[in-house]
Amino acid sequence: MSTVTTASPPAVDLAAVKGKQQAAWSAGDYAVVGTTLQIVGETLCEALDLRAGERVLDVAAGNGNATLAAARRWADVTSTDYVQSLLERGRARASAEGLTAKFEQADAEKLPYADRSFDVVLSTFGVMFTPDQEKAAAEITRVCKPGGRIGLANWTPSSFIGELFKVMGRYRPPPAGVKSPALWGTEERLRELFGNESGTIAVERKDFVFRYRSASHWLEVFRTFYGPVQTTFGALDSTAQKSLAADLIDLAQRFNCATDGSLVAPSHYVEVVIRRK
Repeated sequence: MSTVTTASPPAVDLAAVKGKQQAAWSAGDYAVVGTTLQIVGETLCEALDLRAGERVLDVAAGNGNATLAAARRWADVTSTDYVQSLLERGRARASAEGLTAKFEQADAEKLPYADRSFDVVLSTFGVMFTPDQEKAAAEITRVCKPGGRIGLANWTPSSFIGELFKVMGRYRPPPAGVKSPALWGTEERLRELFGNESGTIAVERKDFVFRYRSASHWLEVFRTFYGPVQTTFGALDSTAQKSLAADLIDLAQRFNCATDGSLVAPSHYVEVVIRRK
């Protein structure tokens, strides 16, 4: 009698995935795109009812949108990211606006802070891109004090940005076994990640509207400055680059609400407020 053995799928090398992601987000200049998203940080701080004097941690902060929003509300803010150049852009923005915040390089999956250190932990379109989602969620929960709040802004799977990554994935598939970042934009996944440690999870669906001169202008900006798009193009030959460019223009036009030649493209995201037990 013969037996059939099924081989287990190979383990994902999350450290290698993280290294490639860090290189991608270090490419280009995300701050050029990031500054357009400032309103998301402002509305998230309002949803959290942020108070002056609260200790706030911004995780995967990029160039500091949520950081600056919290600092404007007189919070004691620490801004973290694993890309040093983005922290420097955030520091320059804070200085220009006369705002006070600390900027420290840190990995969202291994935060260098003690348990229960912060009243509020924030992340806008940042922590959702970590390869080890469970570890990242555990870390931001760990450093948030009981009774504190966790505030997130995450793109949804069907959003403009969610679809952008799907299109790029057809040309440069993501590593096998790594969960889609857009899962952070679903209530089901959020409850899987935070349900055991949360008192309540409030999820509100919102739109951020990308506004550019045209679909071609949007692609030019993202291809030049948005690291994941830049590195995807860089990995392709000229024929594939032309095909990807055409597909992305088609995507932008599909989301475009404007009729005057400009680009006005709403992108769904979820604004999440989690109250820690």
